[in-house]
Amino acid sequence: MNQQHIHCIVNDCHYWIQGNKCQANEILVSTDEFGSQHLDHIDATMAKQLTPATAGSCMATCCKTYVAKGSKDINADSVKKMS
Repeated sequence: MNQQHIHCIVNDCHYWIQGNKCQANEILVSTDEFGSQHLDHIDATMAKQLTPATAGSCMATCCKTYVAKGSKDINADSVKKMS
């Protein structure tokens, strides 16, 4: 099995760890348009229900798995948080 490494440089995210890595067990990457039109509770756990969209460029994409580091609402997305 191929082990993936997700790199992230957003150090105020709950999932960010030293070495600029993401420790989330699931992530959802969407288009910026989708991200700006949908609430934060839409995340990786809903991925199979979502309709794929074309971004056109890297600059038109965003990570919807972000949760603020130290947030009291770390279970908002139903994704198991690593601690």
